[in-house]
Amino acid sequence: MYRALCVIGLSVGLLAGADWTRFRGPDGSGISTDRGLPTTWSATENIVWKTPMPGFGASSPITLGGKIFLTCYSGYGLDQDEPGEQEDLRLHVVCADRDTGKILWNRGIKARLPEREYRGYVALHGYASATPVTDGETVYAFFGRSGVFAYSIDGKLLWKRSVGANTHSWGSAASPILAGDLLIVNACVESGRLFALDKRTGKVAWQADGIVESWCTPGLIRLPSGNQELVLSMKDKVLAFDPASGERLWECESVPDYVCPSVVTHGDVAYITGGRTPVTIAVRGGGRGDVTKTHRLWKLKKTPKIASPLHHDGFLYWVSQRGVACCVDAETGKLVYQQRLQIRGGGDKVYASLVLADGKLYAVSRQGGTVVLAVGPELKQLAQNDLDDRSTFNATPVVSRGQLLLRSDRFLYCIGKRR
Repeated sequence: MYRALCVIGLSVGLLAGADWTRFRGPDGSGISTDRGLPTTWSATENIVWKTPMPGFGASSPITLGGKIFLTCYSGYGLDQDEPGEQEDLRLHVVCADRDTGKILWNRGIKARLPEREYRGYVALHGYASATPVTDGETVYAFFGRSGVFAYSIDGKLLWKRSVGANTHSWGSAASPILAGDLLIVNACVESGRLFALDKRTGKVAWQADGIVESWCTPGLIRLPSGNQELVLSMKDKVLAFDPASGERLWECESVPDYVCPSVVTHGDVAYITGGRTPVTIAVRGGGRGDVTKTHRLWKLKKTPKIASPLHHDGFLYWVSQRGVACCVDAETGKLVYQQRLQIRGGGDKVYASLVLADGKLYAVSRQGGTVVLAVGPELKQLAQNDLDDRSTFNATPVVSRGQLLLRSDRFLYCIGKRR
């Protein structure tokens, strides 16, 4: 019964063919009700179009009607052996046609220098890793120390806002989200703060200090009362805020290390993962003060570390950075399955988060193609697809109109049947 109710809740919240307006979809769940998505593809099969990007990037695309928006960078950091000169670094907000992939407009931004040099961990994802978000009228993009930028749908710059000038050897990555009329930006790297900006003007509505070692995209949980809580994961703690006022509501003991995955929410429960010391916890919202003993539901010594889990039908799914597929009972924290996938590449093999559509889980690896799994408590691999593209796939895919949008650091693909 519990799992049946979960399915009903998801179906009500998602519309078939809904725009993918932020990181991991319209509500951050990574789930679409679209049908007819492909199971198999190759460099020559089920490719609707392929478009070279005007720069590199690790951010995911978003969609709005007949348009795709994404970010990239150019001029510096395209090759680790010969990165070029930082003075040439340009950041880009790009709009492409959804049906053809044709670039409709490209707005270049001069980067705020100095940036971190293109080497080490920064070279794994570069300078455009945060996925933009749109409210249907404006597109908001975050470029670390270079700031937050708001563009109209037709590419007019509306405002820009600095949220700090610090850098980190791992770079910047947290994606902005919208909470009502506020744009929420995790600027842990840039200033150690969480910002809420007025989406119309860019003015600071509120800010919270003391955010440490967090590359996490925040999440919103909805309480039975209808109220929302903004949840952010960082080293050692999960923090919850009133999204309208910034009032700090509660905290919970959590991952004893840096945090990359998004906060995943379902109803009034937040699921937190991350860290080199594997930890996954579930926390129920609505508490006050330290809720570790009262609202933490369970703790499991497993984690995806980089990618965000996906909640569906009472289970949490993920594929870890090492290519290990896991399924966890979301109510009890019990491990349901754990199995290593055969994914090519060394070191961290997976940065992208899972998406779910048409009964299939899509797991994009950095260099080993996309593994397609059946959803359910038993691991069943349906396909493993390779585009014969040696560029790097860090971005989480997008479900759009019964097709997939896959973004590498060089190309954007539309995969599926022609409409």
